[in-house]
Amino acid sequence: MKDIQVGIIGFGTVGKGLAYALLEQQERLRQKTGITFALKTVADIAITELPAEFAGVTLTARAADIFADPEIDIVVELIGGMEPAKSFLLAAIDAGKHVVTANKALLSVHGGEIFRAAAAKNVEVGFEASVGGGIPVIKALKEGLVANRINFIEGIMNGTANYILSQMTDRGTPFAEVLAEAQQLGYAEADPTYDVEGIDTAHKLAILMTLAYGKNVRLEHITVEGISSIEPIDIRFAEKFGFRIKLLAISRNHGDSFEARVHPTMVPKGHMLATVNGAFNGIQFQGDTVGDVMLYGRGAGMMPTGSAVCADVVDIGRNISCGSVNRVPALAFLPEHIGEPTITPMRHLVCPYYFRVTALDQPGVLAMITGIFGKYGISIQSMMQDGQDSGEPVYIVFRTHNAEEDAVVKAIAEIDGLPVCSAPTVKIRILNPE
Repeated sequence: MKDIQVGIIGFGTVGKGLAYALLEQQERLRQKTGITFALKTVADIAITELPAEFAGVTLTARAADIFADPEIDIVVELIGGMEPAKSFLLAAIDAGKHVVTANKALLSVHGGEIFRAAAAKNVEVGFEASVGGGIPVIKALKEGLVANRINFIEGIMNGTANYILSQMTDRGTPFAEVLAEAQQLGYAEADPTYDVEGIDTAHKLAILMTLAYGKNVRLEHITVEGISSIEPIDIRFAEKFGFRIKLLAISRNHGDSFEARVHPTMVPKGHMLATVNGAFNGIQFQGDTVGDVMLYGRGAGMMPTGSAVCADVVDIGRNISCGSVNRVPALAFLPEHIGEPTITPMRHLVCPYYFRVTALDQPGVLAMITGIFGKYGISIQSMMQDGQDSGEPVYIVFRTHNAEEDAVVKAIAEIDGLPVCSAPTVKIRILNPE
């Protein structure tokens, strides 16, 4: 059988993880596939030498050297970002190379162009590591759940945000303080915007929705809210109501339209996702044939993510050796069956809500607030008040029955306009039981 030669662009955390996986697991991979997977070339502009274990590997500062090498079968892009990553992938595809990437941001914005180019050249695109780090979530959707209509996707898909919320819950520490700690520990980037504002999670949800529904879902389709406005007091109230706050990606399949949203969510403590803590990820699907499926594991890190990238390399290598390239469609559905999505407007979302209203502790205030809720058809399930000093602002917390987002937005705007309310109302959606 043909040995498979690999070129890596970017020898950062994930690039090293892949390199070590190919080296340390070489004999096991040979026993499982009959193929020798060899790292031939690394392209990186930031390093001058490779670790001693890779003495036989060529190091270059030019990605073009990899594209031009006729012996390299698979090009792995691990630099991230939009450019030059997109150009590198398209150049590799144009040269007839199979490609692997962990670049969820690129795929969620420009995936259509990349997959079309690959189809035209009859080469494969592997992207297992783009969602869930070491969790085989892409393979589960493309192959393991192939006989299912996916009814919903719910998941914790960003380890940084989950670590921050877990620490805030366990210690009662404010967001900014936990974020600073996470940056010191290496869990959060110097610029954490993509992680804490939900953008990274939305990139991943776009990829999963595309695979699940056969629709070309892009970042622009997804409503996104982050966790930077979550305060310890909201976490404390969540605990009293029997919930934990998580940053969730949520999509529900309504047949003719699909929900697509990322936001902080109160999750019942008995739900499996409520138990996913620290930097771990948890992703749940429901299929009409299989029922509920939960995948859990490390969503980032050198070796977990390197493991996922290596799985793509091995899959493509097997297909090359067996003459079965593109045996499994890159996006789970055949290209002619992938269409444009119809996204359910966020204003039509119906779910329970948590509200924290900041108002003066005066007679008649509660009646004014509940009167506005009643005006918009919002039914209160329970209520708590925090604060005792008469005449000073207090927190009045409400948990509602199911309400429509459009009505909620209008009610909050009216409540916040009351002279007795001294700060914007905090709104957190509550996960609806399936």
